[in-house]
Amino acid sequence: MPKIVNIISLFILILLQSTVYSKQDSLYNQIQEIAKQAKGKVSIAARVPEDSISFSFYGDEMCVMQSVFKFPIALAILNKIDKQEFSLLHKIHITPKEMIKDTWSPMRDSFPDGNVNITFENLLKYMVSQSDNIACDVLLHHLGKPKVVQNYIRKMGIDDFAMKYNEAGMHKKWKNQYSNVCSPNAMVALLQKFYDGNVLSPTNTAFLNKIMTETTTGKNRIKKYMPSNAVVAHKTGSSGTNEAGMTSAVNDVGIITLPNGKHLVLAIFVNDAYADFTVLEETIAAISKALFDAYYHP
Repeated sequence: MPKIVNIISLFILILLQSTVYSKQDSLYNQIQEIAKQAKGKVSIAARVPEDSISFSFYGDEMCVMQSVFKFPIALAILNKIDKQEFSLLHKIHITPKEMIKDTWSPMRDSFPDGNVNITFENLLKYMVSQSDNIACDVLLHHLGKPKVVQNYIRKMGIDDFAMKYNEAGMHKKWKNQYSNVCSPNAMVALLQKFYDGNVLSPTNTAFLNKIMTETTTGKNRIKKYMPSNAVVAHKTGSSGTNEAGMTSAVNDVGIITLPNGKHLVLAIFVNDAYADFTVLEETIAAISKALFDAYYHP
């Protein structure tokens, strides 16, 4: 009798594994079709930690981050705060010279003349929630060179990550953005380390998660088709379009708290794409929905 029970158990296990593989194959094919509309490179990684489920679609591809790199910069700043090198309430003086034009900066729009003292807390909110480029470079300058962030992330065991330029540096030459790269698999690993509380203190983990949830950019990306009871903490990244009609990066990465309490950690990078910007955002939205539908079980 025990032998029969073991055979039945083995059969059920094989059947379950076969079903999982079949669903993964179906999801892969579905995303492959969605990705075609971007007319470029679409690279994805996703994970449901509670179910030990992972998905990858060119997940090892090194991708242009653009403003997605503000998430690891925030981690590096908050790590310094955890070490009590300064606090969220510490103020930095912003000079008129730093309030440069021709870059995305809600902070500059609020304080066009500069000569203002802004706390690390508010700079982080500007950088993460509103993707402010000036706030980003002010914080990065406080850390030192971009390589400081690169080294900090790599010390966590995340190798597929490189940073050479700040926002101003990326804007100087089109090719410079291709030196700030990571793979979707690496970004998902970093996001999970963060969410698991293995990077920052509980207080600063909660703070960064909150300001990522308050992100105002990318409403037509990961969040677009999510139900109202799914909480999305994310960071977007976007480039311009060159004379050939190629957009180097439209990205969104983050953590979705599913209605059942589990989590979907995902990173979607659309690089070197020739479709219209709205189509590139829709590509991310449709892929996010496909992943949600595949992995959310009420």
